[in-house]
Amino acid sequence: MQPGSRIILPLDLPTVDQACNAVSTLGDNVGVYKVGFELLYSAGIRALDELRSSGADRIFLDAKLHDIPNTVAAAMRAITRLHVWCVTVHASGGKAMLEAAREAAEQEANLHQITRPKLFAVTVLTSISDTVLNNELLVEGTAKTHAVHLAMLAASAGCDGVIASPHEARAIRNAVPQPDFLIVTPGVRPANALHGDQARVMTPAEAVAAGSDYLVVGRPILGADDPVAAAQAIAAEMVTGCHSHS
Repeated sequence: MQPGSRIILPLDLPTVDQACNAVSTLGDNVGVYKVGFELLYSAGIRALDELRSSGADRIFLDAKLHDIPNTVAAAMRAITRLHVWCVTVHASGGKAMLEAAREAAEQEANLHQITRPKLFAVTVLTSISDTVLNNELLVEGTAKTHAVHLAMLAASAGCDGVIASPHEARAIRNAVPQPDFLIVTPGVRPANALHGDQARVMTPAEAVAAGSDYLVVGRPILGADDPVAAAQAIAAEMVTGCHSHS
């Protein structure tokens, strides 16, 4: 893959017009456009069609499904008909929920003879530190050990990959036996960028070298004076990481 195709841009913008402008501006300088809560709740599902019209070929629906298996399966059947590239679920929903999501997507895709969305399981949010994990959520161990555990659970349930901090990428890559298991990492910041509300971050080169397949990079691109140049610079940093990884 070209490095730019491995950049996922979160369209965390208040209006669909702003999101479409971002897509029109950046084009194929990023590979995937992520639609999350802010845009979904302000513009609705119709935003997906408008984004495609603006040039978003691959859409990442960041639904973060987390409910009983039957409810998640019903949601996945509807999402599969939206023709998105991937969708997220919470690994902490458990194996039965993850399997229900995958099976529902497969059945719906077969029924309509379409490609099912990839299923990415969210492990530990990058805003969660070890202290928060232990003291607030009462989960023992470190964020890394818990993320690896959830990644192995997701892989055993047939998920296509996980969302995990770049700090967990290498450990997940070593723990999960499936060679095609994808690791998508938020919490990526260019070396000169502010961390914002992310607690566990890496540079693009470091994340790719650690085993990340796709990098979620938002504010350093959308907030740049020249978003295209910013995306291209991040892609160039990823090349360095690819060389280190190889």
